[in-house]
Amino acid sequence: MVNEAKQYPQTPHGGVLVDQVVTGPERESEIERARGLATIRVDLEAIITVEMITTGVLSPNNGFMGEADYLAVLDKGRLADGTVWPVPLSFAPIGNVNSAIIEGLSVGDEVCLADDQNEPVAILKIEDIFEYDRQHRAQSLFGTTDRDHPGVDSIYRRMGETALGGTLRLLNRVDWGPFERLRKEPKDTWKMFYEDRGFQSVAGFITGANPLHRGHEYIHRNALEEVDGIFLQPLVEMAKREYVRHEYRIRGYQNVMEEYYPMDRSILSPLRVTYIFAGPREAILHALIMKNYGCTHALIGRDHACIGDFYDKYAAHSIFDDYTQEELGIDIRLFHEVFYDVRAQTHATERTTGKIDSRYRLNISGSGIRELLRYGFIPPKEIVRPESALAAMQGIQPKGISEDGQAIGSPGKVIKSMFPYYLEYTRLGSPQRETPLNPDDLTLRDLEEVMHDVRQNAGLIYEGVYDEYRALLDQNRDLIAWHRFDAREALREKQEALIGELETKLSSASEVASDEFMYQDRAEAERELDAARQLLGDIPVNVSRESVGQRAWNALPYDRYRGADADPGA
Repeated sequence: MVNEAKQYPQTPHGGVLVDQVVTGPERESEIERARGLATIRVDLEAIITVEMITTGVLSPNNGFMGEADYLAVLDKGRLADGTVWPVPLSFAPIGNVNSAIIEGLSVGDEVCLADDQNEPVAILKIEDIFEYDRQHRAQSLFGTTDRDHPGVDSIYRRMGETALGGTLRLLNRVDWGPFERLRKEPKDTWKMFYEDRGFQSVAGFITGANPLHRGHEYIHRNALEEVDGIFLQPLVEMAKREYVRHEYRIRGYQNVMEEYYPMDRSILSPLRVTYIFAGPREAILHALIMKNYGCTHALIGRDHACIGDFYDKYAAHSIFDDYTQEELGIDIRLFHEVFYDVRAQTHATERTTGKIDSRYRLNISGSGIRELLRYGFIPPKEIVRPESALAAMQGIQPKGISEDGQAIGSPGKVIKSMFPYYLEYTRLGSPQRETPLNPDDLTLRDLEEVMHDVRQNAGLIYEGVYDEYRALLDQNRDLIAWHRFDAREALREKQEALIGELETKLSSASEVASDEFMYQDRAEAERELDAARQLLGDIPVNVSRESVGQRAWNALPYDRYRGADADPGA
């Protein structure tokens, strides 16, 4: 548990950091004792949950919930004693063998939880046995009983009808493979944050199956302006097969952090968690997990629930209205959707920018990024840094497109989610199309065109605006783009020469042409001259050195501005 003698700027949820890990000589004896107990086989997802409970990630819970806590959490989002807790921690094994074992258990018994090799993982001391309603669980937790919802499907697919509640003691940790060297448990991070690094504030950020993108970075950098450190926890395990594999996502994080983040203030540690928690309540759970790791702030993005169209896009924000910050015990920072404003050449949200012209907006969509990778495109640098894309391109599953030239999502769906301007405009900043495009009609060729447009022009639009301002305002004309200056002068000289010739022609033009196909009458010559003069007026005027010189004037001698005293004896 967190050393009570030390004064930290945070406290674990519920006041005590749970530590139910058996260590030292006792561990070997407990493993042998566990082999003699009734045994229930558990899958990797259950083992991950057991590890989270026993290492304090899910404090104050020290085991699987009894019926009173289970029902209170479903109905009120709180434990029976009123402590905020958003999701039930249940153990209801499936399978005929497990069901037969459960029938022989009573409150007070102990049972061994074993992995697929029959090796003991933990001992569960049973404190409650109860039946529960799957439909009630699904509706209360996810707001739907639709089996298309992955959380709902998991309830019916993975959970039996009888739940066992009780305290857990962990005997064996599961090796995390490539992430083992990055593994950090709560007892490690409290010491790291507040003793080793001397932080007084830490912002946590938990993210799912998408590569690190510039929207994430926007959130991280905003937080780093205010807090001492940032703790980044990409989720690993239990990702859908069409996501970017977690090994590659973690490497993408490392690639970007090493180049662009203050490493003395940035800490990366994968969070091995199950996806049974998905839904708006997941945002609350993640905030409490960050708190148990020692974070003082929780950073929550727009679509933290990330479950398609089941919820409002800001459901992960509004869920926090059900709780006060005092009872949550962590400073919640909610971030709106991040996009890239090409005209302003900056990342922004609706809260940090004025009304943005849709011609200049690039959206940052996790699913769209994954689809671009499948189509074989590295996303624009304004959306994903190439260091992140390097790993993500290799880790996307499935790779490439199908026989019909499509990935999981159609090209039109990708364009609509990330580059919606293309539906109404031919290119960034261009005039409107006469008829908007239908996303269903778009092909890979359209995706290629929009990608080419963004790559070529996203960086040029604001540069062009800046060039116009500097052409007018640079008082030191030594910085002028002389090739443009000379081109404008040449344009003007050549157009003036043409106008002189047209004026000469007009002076001798007849009122009526003898042959309308061969000659011009006076009216046509006048119209031709007017058009040429109009074009001359449209040519930008170069600012001369003499004109610039008239802008630089001062009311006092220059030495006075340097602080020179007017007193001649000074």
